[in-house]
This record gives sequence, C-alpha cells and structure tokens, in this order.
Amino acid sequence: MKEQTSAEEFPVKIIARIHTDFSTKFGVPRQSGLVDALRGEIVFEPEYRNPDALRGIEGFSHLWLIWQFSRAVRSRWSPTVRPPRLGGNETMGVFATRSPYRPNPIGLSVVKLVSVENRPGTGPVLVVSGADLMDGTPILDIKPYLPYADCRPEATGGFTDQVARRTLEVDFPEPLLERIPPEKREAVIGVLAQDPRPAYQSDPDRRYGLTFADRDVRFTVEGDTLTVVEVVSGPEKE
Repeated sequence: MKEQTSAEEFPVKIIARIHTDFSTKFGVPRQSGLVDALRGEIVFEPEYRNPDALRGIEGFSHLWLIWQFSRAVRSRWSPTVRPPRLGGNETMGVFATRSPYRPNPIGLSVVKLVSVENRPGTGPVLVVSGADLMDGTPILDIKPYLPYADCRPEATGGFTDQVARRTLEVDFPEPLLERIPPEKREAVIGVLAQDPRPAYQSDPDRRYGLTFADRDVRFTVEGDTLTVVEVVSGPEKE
C-alpha cells in the first residue's frame, strides 16, 4: 500500500460573503462581540445555497466564522508583528497575536445569530450581530459555538491582560446623528466608543474620518471624549 503524505497546500473554497457597514478597515472593532448593535448578513455563494446545509442552525445562539483577511494577503510572512494594542512599539510573535499578516491570512470570529432568512435570488441568509469584518469579506466555514466546550472563564489573555481596555465617551450632536439612519445609530456610537484610532495616535487637534454605512463620520478625541464634528454622505462625499 502506498504511504500517504500530507500535502503542503490544499484548496479552500469561499462558501459565502458577509455584508457589513464597513467599506474600509479603519473603525472595524478589534475583536468580535465588542459592539453587539452591529449587524451583518452572510450571503452564500450559489453552490452553497442549499437550505439543508443550515438545518438545525437556528438552535444555536452564536456561531464561529472562519474567514479570509482578503485585504491582507501577502506573498511573504514575518515571524513577528507590532500589535496596535501595544501602540505599535513592541514586537510579538505572529502566533501570539491576531494580526492579519500571517502565513495563512485566516480570521476567526464569534457572532450572534439573529435570524435565518430565505430570500428570493440569494436563498438562505444569516443575519448576525457583533461581527468584526469588512463588507464583502470571504467566509470559508461556519461552525456552531458550543458553550460547554468553547467557553473557558479561567483563560488568560497574555499581553492583552496588561493593557487596559477602555471605552470613550461619545459626544455626537443630535443634528449630526440625524444624518445616520435610525437603525444604525446605536451601532456607530458603539464603534466610536471603542476608539478606532491606533494606540500611538493621541493628537487632540487631529481630525479622523470613519466610513460607516456610506457616511464619513469625522471626529476628534481629547482625553476620554470623542467628539463628532461632521457627517458627510451621498453627493457631498464627492
């Protein structure tokens, strides 16, 4: 009998794509589940639009998404990276981080399953919340989250335990907030509260811009307060 050897490479198929309000990376939460109000829709590729493949999924409250860092594919990889959480000033081993710049640009996220909808033309669609993915991100696999096996309250967080995780107070003037669709206001405030800036940027006079739901939300940060100064949408963005 011929001895089997493991292949160094194997093909991975894109089974679906997720649609979110993030057209760019800036502002995407650093981890999944930090902003529960964020909504995303997982639309399957034609080959996988079989309702039987989702039979029983509605019984689970949360799902694991295995996905591709499609905007971070590189031909080479580095054994060390500079995590933004550490201000970009310290290096860590790539396998001790969740950096997108990996030998295989694969991400892992837990999302809450909101609903399963059958839609004409696209078949079954998974509506999820808490996703930390850009619009159009390829989904490679979906697995149910199992609390009895996946939840580990005693787990430690390595170097991330040494960095205080804080949220900002968001000052979003009502006239500007009204330029955001009502159903997306809680989500955008939650995203801003997570402080989208890199840890090494702290200039109170600098104006930042976050693209969310086809709006450019421009803001400044001083101390623990983020102030929205402008919301631009539609033709005004041209």
